[in-house]
Amino acid sequence: MPDSYDRLVAKLKRAHVLGTVAGLLGWDEQVNLPTDSADQRAEQSALLAELNHAAASDAEIGKLLGELENARASLTADQQVVVREARRDYDRVTKLPSEFVAEKARLSSAAYHAWAEAKGKADFAAYAPYLEKHLALAKCEAATLGWGDRPYDYAIDKHDPGMTAAKITVLFTELKAGLVPLVRAIAASPVKARTDIFKGFPVEAQRDFLREVTERLGFNYRRGRIDVSLHPFCEGSGADIRMTTRFDADNPLDSLFSSIHETGHGLYEQGLPLALQGTPLGQNAGMGVHESQSRLWENQVSRSRAFWAFFEPRFREKFPAQLAAVSSEELYLAVNEVAPTLIRVDSDEVHYNLHILLRFELEQRLFRGDLAVADLPAAWNALSEELLGLTPTSDKVGVLQDVHWSGGAFGYFPSYCLGNMIAAQLWFTVLKTLPGLEADFAKGDFSRLLGWLRTNIHEQGRRYDTLALVKEVTGEELTPKYLLRYLQERYAPLYLK
Repeated sequence: MPDSYDRLVAKLKRAHVLGTVAGLLGWDEQVNLPTDSADQRAEQSALLAELNHAAASDAEIGKLLGELENARASLTADQQVVVREARRDYDRVTKLPSEFVAEKARLSSAAYHAWAEAKGKADFAAYAPYLEKHLALAKCEAATLGWGDRPYDYAIDKHDPGMTAAKITVLFTELKAGLVPLVRAIAASPVKARTDIFKGFPVEAQRDFLREVTERLGFNYRRGRIDVSLHPFCEGSGADIRMTTRFDADNPLDSLFSSIHETGHGLYEQGLPLALQGTPLGQNAGMGVHESQSRLWENQVSRSRAFWAFFEPRFREKFPAQLAAVSSEELYLAVNEVAPTLIRVDSDEVHYNLHILLRFELEQRLFRGDLAVADLPAAWNALSEELLGLTPTSDKVGVLQDVHWSGGAFGYFPSYCLGNMIAAQLWFTVLKTLPGLEADFAKGDFSRLLGWLRTNIHEQGRRYDTLALVKEVTGEELTPKYLLRYLQERYAPLYLK
């Protein structure tokens, strides 16, 4: 059935192109949009969402899928993957009315601006109605798709196919049991990183340095760019990747590591087979896998001694006066500072997963109906005190700190922690597979690691779901033990001497 397959691929690619246009509008909204143009952007986003939905739910796609499913034995293995995953997508999208899709897009645009303003004023009450609408839409969407009795599982499955709240709870419970003792031991350690050494780092020099770092890691700026936004993010497909960061003259590591994090996302998207863009074999396997790529580059690679053996001299060249009195060991300890913080994106990787446990618990309670949106700030503050030992001084550094809920991205936060687990499991696998890898890093060569990720993760597209991909690549089921091992090996020598 070559003709039917080619026509299916053409239909899928058309819907994909419309989706990339919508993505660019979303990027522009957070980077360039004039303040008073938000109302027009909401209408533009709603219209594009309707067009994209119409293209993705085209009845011809359903007809072609039926023909190809009947002729499955004549399809190649790759074609079978495309048909299988396209069926999953088609069945999902055709059950959602275009009016619903447009309403959600319009709400997401309006909610983003409401969130940004509410965060600036620490005014959760002004943002709460938008969050309530998003929660209602999320439950409605789940019911429409046949998940009415498990709406939060539906939200999770959208981001990480095959995952459920129950599966995640098992993984997170084991992780928490091993993580809390390490957190407490480091908190009791007399060793403290100096945080006063980063003062007055010019933004333009920061920009130059992070550009140099991200290019050497492998990001292709001929097919991408980096700009500034309120909350760092990565948008786009392999042919056009838009990343953002933010700058603080007194915190150069924030822009550096947020840029490396987004570069990990960008490298994944740039590594997906370009010729297959728009088909499931040219799409990522899920957000947990996506986060594993960003976190591996940000943490396992860029907080290592080997990485800094190469980049420290360049860092000092860029900021000679600022680092003149800072020893190499002080700099490395600052890079790997462990201290509790209220802000997730500022968190060290030892505490980071506790931030995700907090959000995972609150999202479950919201979806069960155990927690009203109006009571979310108080619940957030109480759980922050329990898990992190810190109570937010305002909602700006508490419940309003993240952008995700303004877009209705429920079930997304667990992907961060799953990504950390996957990254660590991949890390120990690749160290066995590629001896001398860290010696490469010390020479500024990251090509072997990127090549391994290209072959084993990026080029697989959606051939496997999250859990199956981890098993295929590492030979083991997903487990927290490698993340706990990595954190122990990285941080015990620094803090538990």
